[in-house]
Amino acid sequence: MTALLEDPAAAERWCAAQRAAGRSLGFVPTMGALHAGHLALVERAVAENDATLVSVFVNPLQFDDAGDFRAYPRDLAGDARLLETVGCGAVFSGTLEQFFPGRCASATELEPGAYVDPGPTAEGLEGAHRAGHFRGVATIVDRLFDLVRCDRAYFGAKDFQQTLVVGDLARRRGGPAVVVCPTHREPDGLAMSSRNLLLTPAQRERAPAIHAALAAARERWRSGERDPDELASTLRARLADTGLALDYAEVRDPRAWTAHAPAGPLERAVALVAARAGDVRLIDNLRLDGEDAA
Repeated sequence: MTALLEDPAAAERWCAAQRAAGRSLGFVPTMGALHAGHLALVERAVAENDATLVSVFVNPLQFDDAGDFRAYPRDLAGDARLLETVGCGAVFSGTLEQFFPGRCASATELEPGAYVDPGPTAEGLEGAHRAGHFRGVATIVDRLFDLVRCDRAYFGAKDFQQTLVVGDLARRRGGPAVVVCPTHREPDGLAMSSRNLLLTPAQRERAPAIHAALAAARERWRSGERDPDELASTLRARLADTGLALDYAEVRDPRAWTAHAPAGPLERAVALVAARAGDVRLIDNLRLDGEDAA
């Protein structure tokens, strides 16, 4: 049975008990509204560790849009029921003050010295379009790692740039191991996301165009195209006239992150897209070089 822990302090005690018993600990940080993609992360954590813990916290520090923060889906009770089906040991949530006691400037902000620098992989794309987003991600993940002291932490590949930021953070800390798991998709290719719940039927019908554009860029790669500008042009052409408002459609070297487009030709590549369907912002990515077919 999944234990529902009342606050971060209770989670810290639960994790300490697991370590004292000699159990390895897997951790899946989430913002809730769990779907099959989240559950796949938990299933892998359960398979690879003696005990697994999930956090559910809609982190205000990583939202640059107050409206987006307020609209983000929340269902802790439903999340806990889902986690029981996949063998999760415990789940916890909390308030910003509970996570950062004595360090909050308001209900949604910390005092200036409490934030963590996300590092150079936060530059460009998501970092450019969402001011302060990765600072908020790095700050809460660093705090979560302090609390749970897990052996392995599991993240989805859909948030590609985030996985780079978190990986850098973990290396600076000396752990934990960061395990990046493939993106889970709907049958029509749309990447699973809690934000998909906010799409209207018409927006949901348009949203798979993002994955179709990524797949078109991968076909050009397989045909021999290696110039990042040409590959990005393919993305943009496929997304034109789809009814989606494009934030970016770009190609990067996944092992040598740059804020701006790299100089070609590329030996490896990831294509990344962020677009809005009405007020709902969707992101996705695809490795073009075959290392990750998700």
